[in-house]
Amino acid sequence: MDFKNLLKGKKRRAVLVAFDMFCFVFIDAVYYLMSAFLEHGMPVASLGIFIKNSLILFFGMFLFRFLFNIYRMVWRYTSTKSYFALVAADFCGSIAAFAISYALRTYGGIWHIAMVAPLTALLTLLSRFSYRLLYKRANGATANATKRNTALIGAGQLGSNLANDLLSNPKAKFNPCFFVDADKLKIGRKVAGLEVYSPAEAPGYIDKHMVTDVIISITNLSNERAKELYEIYSAQGCKVKVYDSLAHEVAENDDEKKRVIRDFAIEDLLFRKQLYINDKAVLDYYSGKTVLVTGGGGSIGSEICRQIARCNPKKLVILDIYENNAYDIQQELLMQHGENLDLSVEIASVRDVGRLDYIFRKYNPEIVFHAAAHKHVPLMENSGYEAIKNNVIGTYNTADMAEKYGAEKFILISTDKAVNPTNVMGATKRICETIVQSRADSKTSFAAVRFGNVLGSNGSVIPLFKKQIAAGGPVTITDKRIIRYFMTIQEASQLVIQAGAMAESGELFVLDMGKPVRIYDLAVSMIKLSGLKPGKDIEIKEIGLRPGEKLYEELLMKSETLDKTENDLIFIERDEAPTREKVENNINILREAAKKFDTAKAPEARELLMEIVPTFKLPTAVNVNAEKSEEMQTVG
Repeated sequence: MDFKNLLKGKKRRAVLVAFDMFCFVFIDAVYYLMSAFLEHGMPVASLGIFIKNSLILFFGMFLFRFLFNIYRMVWRYTSTKSYFALVAADFCGSIAAFAISYALRTYGGIWHIAMVAPLTALLTLLSRFSYRLLYKRANGATANATKRNTALIGAGQLGSNLANDLLSNPKAKFNPCFFVDADKLKIGRKVAGLEVYSPAEAPGYIDKHMVTDVIISITNLSNERAKELYEIYSAQGCKVKVYDSLAHEVAENDDEKKRVIRDFAIEDLLFRKQLYINDKAVLDYYSGKTVLVTGGGGSIGSEICRQIARCNPKKLVILDIYENNAYDIQQELLMQHGENLDLSVEIASVRDVGRLDYIFRKYNPEIVFHAAAHKHVPLMENSGYEAIKNNVIGTYNTADMAEKYGAEKFILISTDKAVNPTNVMGATKRICETIVQSRADSKTSFAAVRFGNVLGSNGSVIPLFKKQIAAGGPVTITDKRIIRYFMTIQEASQLVIQAGAMAESGELFVLDMGKPVRIYDLAVSMIKLSGLKPGKDIEIKEIGLRPGEKLYEELLMKSETLDKTENDLIFIERDEAPTREKVENNINILREAAKKFDTAKAPEARELLMEIVPTFKLPTAVNVNAEKSEEMQTVG
């Protein structure tokens, strides 16, 4: 029988109603015949009274079934709540029928209701159970042939829900065979109809059931535990997945998030569990305000735009020199928010003072996030004056416009490479920080937010490794010893937005990046996630440090130089602010040099930056003692 296409829409509901009515009439008739046959058993009213009571009970039960939407439910996918709703509807209908029967003094109606109503409900429930079993059997026979045998790790409520969903959905790709759980109270018992085995027993049953996939279904799974489980089951030849909420989703609590079965990501193995900020006070701060994001089409800039769009701003203005990126984020936000978001896009360079002046005069932004910058270290080593013009002069221009047009706040996106820089990019960012710090006396609140590498951002190492793995290798790393701090784009952007709400006057905010990660370990894990073996399927090749690159980035979280904020992940650097006059003088020197040496080679730009930034050192001076640094020792 083709149960898959049987009874759809109104026809399905009509047949269910008709069947349930038949069940009622059948039970009612049997009750009457049995009562009449027994004679001295339950009291039997006259046929007229019996029919009257039957009609009262019939209309009572079916009225409440319709009120409880019993016939709008798809029973082949139903849950315990649906069965409870049916019982509750029949109970309410029975009580109503009893009240009417009692009021009409139709004696004998109490026994009539007490027997017929529960038996009708029971027969209805049995019909629904039978339908589900027949549907599963009819559709499962062909579907299971293409499904992947799967073990579920975690037999709690989350795992039970997942098992029921997979078992009731013929289109599911996974066929759950058993649970694995360390809880002794569950081992040897059944959850959602599946056996629960201990972790020690799991390998044998994985072989017995020819399991190809393992799905981890554990609430509040830590990254350390996730990595441990991944290593255990991937070593047994299984594809390991996790039943988890969507990466971009934010909810009041973890239980409200929509969960999906997804592949393990590199973030699950090497980095702390991603943190989401849903601080209503922060979201309300940006509500009703005009926000401008420079570099709004870039990795960080576009994510800031996404987060701000959630805050119900009065207007969001995206400024970017690269129209393709700006177009992409524009279309994404319009699709997601539609007319609820007042969005404008301006194609412009932060180097162009006249164009910036027009844009600030046109929109009068209250909040400015300045994310526009050249950020690639090796490229800027060869194009030093471009870094100066875009990063330093561009920041100065934008800050001036924010001040001129009375913006409330100006938030600079900085980097850990500005700490004792060893390259042109880091040095220019350090100068950008001084621009912000020197304006503590301004009516506009200036602040900078400093953090490390962002996972998956344009030009970062993860997209590069993915391309190299897809091409069959080799995966290239500059040095096996090199370490870096990482944070996800979403987390970094949310912390930037929160820091922006805190900003008052010239602060240099520092984000807690967690523990550093060895890039070699990152390459190994990504190869494993691709189902390949490092060194065998994919070669890992050292190519040497690039120009301006050091083995480690300085630890941002040095407690002796930081002040706490209300957020445990955001700190304020206690750094002596330069005077505005000194910064203005440095800007003038750099501006004139950029004009004079527009075609000059990088060493000249580097030498000039080393004069202005006293902490700027050559990478060789840092790398020679790198092994003794606190940062390198942290990862062994």
